[in-house]
Amino acid sequence: MGRFNICFNKKISHVTIWTLGSKLCRQQLKKTVKKHIPKDWLCELRIAYRIFMEAVNDILRTGWAINIVIITTMVAILMIFGVLFRFTLSLSTFACELGNVLEISVYLKPSADVSITQNVIREIKHVKSTKLISKNESWDSLKKDLGLHDMDNPLPDTIRVRVDKPENTMEVYNKIKTINSVEDIGYAKELAKKIQFLTHVVNTTMVFVVIISAALTITIINNTIQLVIQSRKDEIEIMRLMGVSNWYIKTPLVMQGAFYGFISSIIAVLPLNCVQGLLLNMHKFFLIPAPVYAQNIVIITMLLIGTSFGACGSLWSIKKHLQV
Repeated sequence: MGRFNICFNKKISHVTIWTLGSKLCRQQLKKTVKKHIPKDWLCELRIAYRIFMEAVNDILRTGWAINIVIITTMVAILMIFGVLFRFTLSLSTFACELGNVLEISVYLKPSADVSITQNVIREIKHVKSTKLISKNESWDSLKKDLGLHDMDNPLPDTIRVRVDKPENTMEVYNKIKTINSVEDIGYAKELAKKIQFLTHVVNTTMVFVVIISAALTITIINNTIQLVIQSRKDEIEIMRLMGVSNWYIKTPLVMQGAFYGFISSIIAVLPLNCVQGLLLNMHKFFLIPAPVYAQNIVIITMLLIGTSFGACGSLWSIKKHLQV
């Protein structure tokens, strides 16, 4: 029995080696033949035309009712994504502008050398600019506002520090505290925290929206392509038996998914004009400049996401339901 098993295993190994060897030989022969076949661009053009027409026929086979349902659903998903994305760009601009307005007020000791301290602060990483307000300037301004006369100046020299980004404010604040000539520091700590929290919430929300949009879009396209594959099952089987290449079978289905995503993106862009107008009026009201090319960025992103998610849904469906 043991001898039989050894002989049987040897036969299986020989068969496996022979099968792999013949497969490699066929692949090598195919590559060699392809190299010596002259390029016929007219033939390539005809193949491309046939693939395109096959994709059009697949869309028509799906039926107008199903196509409208698919496109309408994807339009709703992409519209929600586009509105939130555009709103996020404006909200990020607001947060950035508010962060730039925030200043760290550095109050110096009476014995401090103002110019040296200011130079030390300028050398700190993330410091955008510094502005010195002498104690005499502060006192003159305060006396005018409050109507004070004949009093000694109790105010210190102050350096106003601006940071490059709101999230770096705390880092700069902690470094300034270590300077010996600094007596006290003040800045709107709570406001800075709220701005950072708002920015974090907006970015996290956008990530979740993209993930949900991708999942819904890919699921819808997957179900649609599955129907197309089932309706063309016999035709695809015949093409495979005739030796038609896999990419010739796959490409029309991928193009169909990309078509749904592209058309849905174009339709979903139209309502963004209303949102754009409202956001521009809001920027004007608060005197904060609108983000540059925000509308163009949103449109391009929606087109890319819609088309790529549609194509990915088709590819996933092909791998799942079509063994090519």
